[in-house]
Amino acid sequence: MKKIIFTDKAPAPIGPYSQAILAGNTLYTSGQIALDPATMELVINDIQTETRQVMQNLKAVLAAADMDFSNVIKSTIFITDMNDFAKINSVYGEYFDEDSAPARETVQVSVLPKNVNIEISMISMR
Repeated sequence: MKKIIFTDKAPAPIGPYSQAILAGNTLYTSGQIALDPATMELVINDIQTETRQVMQNLKAVLAAADMDFSNVIKSTIFITDMNDFAKINSVYGEYFDEDSAPARETVQVSVLPKNVNIEISMISMR
């Protein structure tokens, strides 16, 4: 059985998908990009600001499922320029304790939705 998770504190889906699906005790978040949920405008001033908006969107989706970053067991980060990795990693690291950080991969891709520079999805467990 699956439960659709939705919050207006994260960007509304811009296609046929849900912000997240809770299946049993496991939460699968859709990839988040740097859309401001209040305006649905992109926040892409620089890669750190963009990454922070993505993480705030994920935080809101996690909260809608009564979870937080301590529940995350796996992250997938898609970026368009691997040269931004260190800057992205510094912001991403603000949201996790190094001793209990989730598994993760970071993949460079040629293009992302709305031509953003980063998209992150997560898997979490209660």
